[in-house]
Amino acid sequence: MTQNLTKENGFKQFTKEPCNTPQSSDTLYSNTNSPSDSSVKPLCNAASETKSQCINGVKYVSSAGEVLECGWGAFTPSCLQFFNTPKGILCFLCVASFLQGMTVNGFINTVITSIERRFDLRSYQSGLIASSYDIAACVCLTFVSYFGGNGHKPQWLGWGVLIMGLGSIVFTLPHFVTSQYEVHFTEDIGMCSSNQSMQCAESVSTLSNYRFVFMLGQFLHGIGATPLYTLGVTYLDENVKSNYSPVYIAIFYTAAILGPAAGYLVGGMFLNIYTEIGRQIDLTPDHSLWVGAWWIGFLGAGAAALLTAIPILGYPHRLPGSQRYIVMRVSEAHQLKDGSHETASDPDFGKTVKDLPRSVLLLLKNPTFIFLCLAGATEATLIAGMSTFGPKFLESQFSLSASEAATLFGYLVVPAGGVGTFLGGFIVNKFKLRCSGIIKLCLLCTVTSLLAIFIFFIQCPNMPMAGVTQGYERRLPDVHFSNEHPIVKGHSTALPGLEKMNDILKSSLNLTAACNTECGCLRETYSPVCGSDGILYYSPCHAGCKKFSVLDSGKKVYHNCSCILENGPAGSAQARAGKCTSSCDRRNLLLCFMFVVIFFTFLSSIPALTATLRCVSDRQKSFALGIQWIVVRTLGRVWHECVCLSCCIYKTLLAGVSKGQMQLV
Repeated sequence: MTQNLTKENGFKQFTKEPCNTPQSSDTLYSNTNSPSDSSVKPLCNAASETKSQCINGVKYVSSAGEVLECGWGAFTPSCLQFFNTPKGILCFLCVASFLQGMTVNGFINTVITSIERRFDLRSYQSGLIASSYDIAACVCLTFVSYFGGNGHKPQWLGWGVLIMGLGSIVFTLPHFVTSQYEVHFTEDIGMCSSNQSMQCAESVSTLSNYRFVFMLGQFLHGIGATPLYTLGVTYLDENVKSNYSPVYIAIFYTAAILGPAAGYLVGGMFLNIYTEIGRQIDLTPDHSLWVGAWWIGFLGAGAAALLTAIPILGYPHRLPGSQRYIVMRVSEAHQLKDGSHETASDPDFGKTVKDLPRSVLLLLKNPTFIFLCLAGATEATLIAGMSTFGPKFLESQFSLSASEAATLFGYLVVPAGGVGTFLGGFIVNKFKLRCSGIIKLCLLCTVTSLLAIFIFFIQCPNMPMAGVTQGYERRLPDVHFSNEHPIVKGHSTALPGLEKMNDILKSSLNLTAACNTECGCLRETYSPVCGSDGILYYSPCHAGCKKFSVLDSGKKVYHNCSCILENGPAGSAQARAGKCTSSCDRRNLLLCFMFVVIFFTFLSSIPALTATLRCVSDRQKSFALGIQWIVVRTLGRVWHECVCLSCCIYKTLLAGVSKGQMQLV
């Protein structure tokens, strides 16, 4: 007769043996260690086996013969058992998450422009390469989280890391199967001269077809990383005490956050090495035709992932002694009025495809889980927007170079995101917060970051750019003209005063002016320079510069610039390579508030994840994380794209610029 009992902690035990199997001294014993200590204690006395308390007793299912040793098949040496602990698996999972973050969120974002230049890719094609990871992850999440959650989790994790390593190696294949990168250029490209034409290729390049190889590598990255943040989290949660679980998960996610930072730093170092190693060339990394060694990072990360997968494959399906933690755990899962939540406690539930619709229905009936998913989607929108446009925002507001903006943003994300993630798990462990307290903590963090977001209303003035934000007519927008001014008088039928002047200037904004008409400048050659008059120019050619010199620091200075106003003696009209320095003094204030936003956003990430694990039943944890990741990746990405599109439309209407000027911007 099958007996069952739902304990105080909600853990339901099943047995198909009667409770009258005597042990020595006429006492019935549990085959599983007690949560309180490791000694064996009686469950019921054999003399009272006919009484009702024996019928209502519980006998744990025996784990005799269960192999919980670390190793591969029959090879289980005693030296490996030192790593057969929660700290051991945490170490290897941290390495895997670090490699995943470094490869997907670090190397990919760093080298994408180099790949575009090397293989003649368009922006939408490189966008497909970056999106292939999310597409593969969303397709595999349901399958992996549902079947992997009820299977051998370390096996799923190990094979996933192995596939991720293969994806990195596949991503480097185009470098080894294509011919060497050839560059033909002259020093006067981008200067003001009578001949600015560029030679066309004799035949259409087929290098862009290698985008399918890059997409395949990203697909393998997405497939391999899918078990990492679903099964890896639940495996840690199941094998440690419930109050220690947030700390372990926080360390795991902190490693994942440090990965992209390392990817930016290491990837930037490799980009300073020419892609054809050992070949001498006159190009420098600052040249627009330079292609760095983008492939080295992927090759190293792929080899490291293959090595990391080996020890993960050797772990048992649960760690020794973890059963006591499951028994001790107090269930906080949402209780349905119709009692259908008890279905998820059945050991046979979730092992077949027939239970998949019922599993989804149970999660949809859980309001706590649904609102946590929606909150995660909004957080993903904020993080995606901040990570994508954060460096761009700093670059445009303070006239920084792309590398300076990325480095400065990295100095914000690493301490704010890393410390916030770890501190969130530490707070849950320190104060032993239950599910309701955790959600209140998440609400407090969200409100705090929401208040700090108002700092973005503080703006710095745009850097004046000739032909884009103002004409070449020497800062005419700063001058107040009367209706009798010669320039305005001829347009007296239009708008009066300054409004008419602004209208005239807007209609005349163009990169080509009388001072550079004979230069034959090309829009394809974008190389911004800062003139001695404090105005930014599209390129040395658009500034009318005819000569250049190189300083000891390696910076170029352009001379004889016909479009730059001479403020000193003759010949002082010159420009230096790069953007003009911003005079805005609000940068430190803005960076402080951005630090607050990032810190409190990541501070609530681990508590929210812990709340998700506690509001669902034990057998649905992996599947719940999979569904949550799907919602976060799809709904959060859609919200992010809609917000970006709305902002672009709003800025276009607000600026009132022409179609050609908008394409230029």
